[in-house]
Amino acid sequence: MKPSGSESDATGRITRRGAMAVGAAAATAAATASIVSRAVLGGEGFKPPSEKLNIAGIGVGGMGSGDIRSVSSENIVALCDVDQHALERNARQFPNAKLHTDFRKMLETQKDIDAVMVATPDHTHAVISMMAIKLGKHVFCQKPLVHSVYEARAIAKAAKEAQVATQMGNQGQASEEARLLCELIWAGAVGKVLEVHGGSNRYPPISPRGIARPKDTPPVPPHLNWDLWLGPAPERPYHPCYHPFNWRGWWDFGTGVLGDIGCHQFSAVFKALKLKHPAWVEACSSNHQCPPEIANETAPLSSITRWYFPADGERGPVMLFWWDGGLKPPRPDELEPDRPFAEGDWLLIIGDKGKMYGHRLIPDKKAREFGKPPRVLARSPGHYQEWILACKGGPPAGSNFVDHAAHLTEVVMLGNIAIRTQQKLYWDAENLRFTNSDAANALINPPYRNGWTL
Repeated sequence: MKPSGSESDATGRITRRGAMAVGAAAATAAATASIVSRAVLGGEGFKPPSEKLNIAGIGVGGMGSGDIRSVSSENIVALCDVDQHALERNARQFPNAKLHTDFRKMLETQKDIDAVMVATPDHTHAVISMMAIKLGKHVFCQKPLVHSVYEARAIAKAAKEAQVATQMGNQGQASEEARLLCELIWAGAVGKVLEVHGGSNRYPPISPRGIARPKDTPPVPPHLNWDLWLGPAPERPYHPCYHPFNWRGWWDFGTGVLGDIGCHQFSAVFKALKLKHPAWVEACSSNHQCPPEIANETAPLSSITRWYFPADGERGPVMLFWWDGGLKPPRPDELEPDRPFAEGDWLLIIGDKGKMYGHRLIPDKKAREFGKPPRVLARSPGHYQEWILACKGGPPAGSNFVDHAAHLTEVVMLGNIAIRTQQKLYWDAENLRFTNSDAANALINPPYRNGWTL
């Protein structure tokens, strides 16, 4: 249940839907007429491009409603939501779809499902996606892909073993701007990239943050299955401050502004710079001055996070920054005085020979002089279409779990752990642990509520 966002605009800002990423080989093959089928490659469950997929939507309020409509050219055979109101709204458009409240029962009993689209709150992304993957279903899951670092590793491993088609819902990765950003960097437009700054300073806030847990306990609405909504999260009483929208700011359910928007803003640079694992991460935030009953409950009103990526091959070391809640880096001198800076969702790239704001060089005079970079990436047929083609035997989608989405989300989740522990954390990626903090290690794989497993 995620709100739709806006596209990138003429000022060079990268907004939620314009958050950059690159659809690598996915776009190349998807743009061609011929597709090598999984049947030819020996895989099971292949559907030729001419045959429609049977798709189930899980979590169909908000963004989930838009997701399922984006693939309505296929067969929508099932809808699942713990909120009957959301379920009934979407059932009117898809009257032939079977309706479910519990995704587990749906996946166990409805055998005609080929693929699922997951758009529930963050804390249930992994358990739903994992069950579908283990059953051999293709999966589209909204961002952030998971709620914890451990879940990111587990989902990537499972998707690779199952060889199912996957895609995370960071729609901007399929955009033209995504490809221009990468091609400009690869063409040397800014020289060696030294720093990347991304952020989100949208108003009103995406979700209330910096607050304590409510003390009143209103009754659960009759249309909502609160136990299923909680899923693997710790038990707590229902309150309208969590559902249907404001869960994003609560640590037990959401991942704050960084988790919500970071997978959009950083996607392109992860591909352009081939960023792997950071050596360390640290953060500061408005929560650092708050008592535990606030800092342990909700994400901060504002934060700054830094990840350090060591040099790798021809690429030098890179410092990655995240800013939110009105905080921003110094305004670059190269940006024209009449252009807005660091408003909404945005990205700034600093190299040793120039700077980019969004997907354009700054100042605009330099962008015009440099012109368009050599075109080396094929363009995407569309974010949802990439996934549909992959489900039917085509190349992997641009934000598939194995090659991109899980790793990107893992790094973002490391930032949230730094925000919560208020420490500079040294990351041992191979062993999935921090070398200097037991408190941080406890947040890598938080326990699930009894009765729930990954």
